Amino acid sequence: MPRKFFGRWIAAATFITFGLSVGIPYYNIGFFYDYFQREFHWSRADITLGFPLAAALTIWFGPIVIHRFSPRKLILVGTILTIVALTGFANMGGALFVYYGFWVLYTIGYILSGPIPHQLIVSHWFRLNRGKAMGIVYVGVGLMGSLGSFLVKPLTEKFGYHAALMVLAALILLAWPIVLFVLKDRPSDIGQNPDGAAEAPAETKIQSHTFGQLLGSWPFWLLLIGSFCSIGSIGAVNFHMKFVFLDAGFQKGPSVDAAWRTASVLVLWSSIGGRLLIGGLADRFSKKWVMTGTYFLVAGTIPILLMVRPSNETFLYAFAVLFGFGMGADYMLIPLMAAEQFGVNSLARAMAVILPVNTIGQTWFPYFVSILRDQAGNYTIAMGTVLAVALIGALAISILPRHEARYRTATVRESVL
Repeated sequence: MPRKFFGRWIAAATFITFGLSVGIPYYNIGFFYDYFQREFHWSRADITLGFPLAAALTIWFGPIVIHRFSPRKLILVGTILTIVALTGFANMGGALFVYYGFWVLYTIGYILSGPIPHQLIVSHWFRLNRGKAMGIVYVGVGLMGSLGSFLVKPLTEKFGYHAALMVLAALILLAWPIVLFVLKDRPSDIGQNPDGAAEAPAETKIQSHTFGQLLGSWPFWLLLIGSFCSIGSIGAVNFHMKFVFLDAGFQKGPSVDAAWRTASVLVLWSSIGGRLLIGGLADRFSKKWVMTGTYFLVAGTIPILLMVRPSNETFLYAFAVLFGFGMGADYMLIPLMAAEQFGVNSLARAMAVILPVNTIGQTWFPYFVSILRDQAGNYTIAMGTVLAVALIGALAISILPRHEARYRTATVRESVL
């Protein structure tokens, strides 16, 4: 008898490993920024420079390495580097170059064990239900990230932020047995096809684009620019959210920590709904317009963030829920759009360029926002700039060409040959 489709186990496994390797560290490192500031007397710009500097130094790494190795091996190596980085943040002294060095390790770990290998695994295992499967996997990031958000505040209050960082590092270790004993790179590794089909779909037979072909394609540049702008805007909001609350009148310590935790948890929980709903919509409707709508949604939440005040939590809840919904969908739609535009066999090369470039936007843009805020003395101009960039990203996606016609033509030609 044919073996039962293993894809449901792949979805469950990547749900956990993606949440552990990305959700826990990425969505909670911002909690510790003001603790670094108080202990080492670094400026906001100094603190937020770590990730962008590391992203700039490692931008070459993805295109050289990602498409050459098994996604499972990438996840194993990447989680090791992430654990080392978090351990370093917990035990570093006051030297900025050491702090930046650990950010380099973290960024390489993020490239290796983060979105790309998980996107590749899911895209190879699913085709007809790729959006739903990708949505389920990205839910793991929200759940694990919110788990970390629940943990960091009480751990920090009771044991100090050093111990809290060590706990986060230890949690990432839980990904290893799942990667070793459950994950499979492709369905062909165990004699199966995507979606459990009797035959491999036509898209698996289409030849992969080279880097030169991708870079010579204007739709690739539109996707690159659009995702760069939107992810950069999301990164600016995520990294500055706690500082925005401080400027809005929340007191240092328990007051701003509580506001940050409430917002962070709501953002991550809301992102779960965004990923599931948008994943389903992406399987039924044009990915281009679904993606455009979510990009505009993210832009619309930025003015709400500036309305948050300690005396009125309504804007805090509204911002967190809407921003989380859009944020969750934005990250997930990029690989879906790349697979549709360029084919699943080109996804490794496409994302090996897109992710590092997006990481530049995700990290350098918050640093640029830090400079704008310090010069103006408030976040009005800085967040206005974030809003403008987010709108540019939405417009870039809105003029992407529809790919279905070109894909059908390629499939027909292949079947004739």
